[in-house]
Amino acid sequence: MKLFRYGPDGQEKPGVELDSGKRVSVSSLIQDYNESFFQNGGLEKLRDVDLTNLPEVNEKERFGPPVSRPSKIICVGLNYANHAREAGMDIPKEPILFFKASTSLCGPYDTVIIPKNSLKTDWEVELNIVIGKKAQYVSIEDAYDYIAGYTLANDISEREFQLEKGGQWVKGKSCDTFSPVGPYLVTKDEIPNPNNLKLWLKVNGEMRQNSNTQEFIFNVEQVVSYISQFMTLLPGDMIFTGTPPGVGMGMKPPVFVKDGDVMELGIDGLGKSCQTAKNYN
Repeated sequence: MKLFRYGPDGQEKPGVELDSGKRVSVSSLIQDYNESFFQNGGLEKLRDVDLTNLPEVNEKERFGPPVSRPSKIICVGLNYANHAREAGMDIPKEPILFFKASTSLCGPYDTVIIPKNSLKTDWEVELNIVIGKKAQYVSIEDAYDYIAGYTLANDISEREFQLEKGGQWVKGKSCDTFSPVGPYLVTKDEIPNPNNLKLWLKVNGEMRQNSNTQEFIFNVEQVVSYISQFMTLLPGDMIFTGTPPGVGMGMKPPVFVKDGDVMELGIDGLGKSCQTAKNYN
């Protein structure tokens, strides 16, 4: 299934895109795609219902992030060797973990706001894992059992905030609109191998990132298992799995997002998104 949320920011309703391409509202059946939905068998309930006659969603509706405010957005840093090299950092021996604030979430076509005093806002196309049930001390072999599905994500990053102001990376990762996610949460049954998906990103029509998740240092099941050794993962939690080479700070000279720049990105099977950058007012 392809799940999406539509409507004004903060008032989104749940929808499903059918195999025919028709988009229907399921707000008469469920409240939202949130922790309670996943925890209480919401995906299974939707699969058991005939959705074909439900009200169609107007194509002009805004897409929101496909999951309502998760308890956590966990990120894996430097998970592609060539990205670590372009950043001038060592290839990690274990997954590097950091967080993004849940307030950074926005829709796949929303405007990305370049923060006040920012000079180094950057792009990062990523595969995002959405957790489907409570996970603690999960084995690598069982990791897929805990996944609800996957989304496309842009891990927007302010490099000065992230790398030059001391402390943890979270400061450069958590600004408002720094986590455009969607358009869809695609359930795992539709993505047979998340470790072999083409992903790409263009800025103003020029290809900047063009890679495949088969280049992961730590693959999807390893990442889910590893994180669950240190914290409880709750239904709806997101895991950004890292970005391939081609980010702005790796260019010579570095190139960063400017007012009016357009970022287009996509991942096989998960759709495409597009964000225009705008300076903070």
